[in-house]
Amino acid sequence: MGLLTISVIPSNVEPFVWLAIFVFCAFVIAKQLLGKYFVHGLCVGLINSVWISAAHAVFASQYLANHPKEAAMMTSMPLPDSPRLMMLLTGPVVGLVSGLVLGLFALVASKLFKPRRAI
Repeated sequence: MGLLTISVIPSNVEPFVWLAIFVFCAFVIAKQLLGKYFVHGLCVGLINSVWISAAHAVFASQYLANHPKEAAMMTSMPLPDSPRLMMLLTGPVVGLVSGLVLGLFALVASKLFKPRRAI
């Protein structure tokens, strides 16, 4: 997703793709693990933010060229002359928020789906 959001997936479609990814990840967490569903979802969100932020920072010029709303928003944020640094600083915050959402999704999915039995 980190590479696809740079130039393939437009920002108006991105939330729907993320929703599908969150639902899929929550299902996998609920089916494969035997507990701590929220914590695992939170950790997946945080770890995911590392490579998403890295991909966006490495390809910052392409990302901002294909995401004019985000580029305009970045000019009003601190460090408007350093988009890469700004992406690296905001990435963990976005990762924390997405991890909280994924953690809640995983917790709900654990109530809906039974995990696999340990062998």
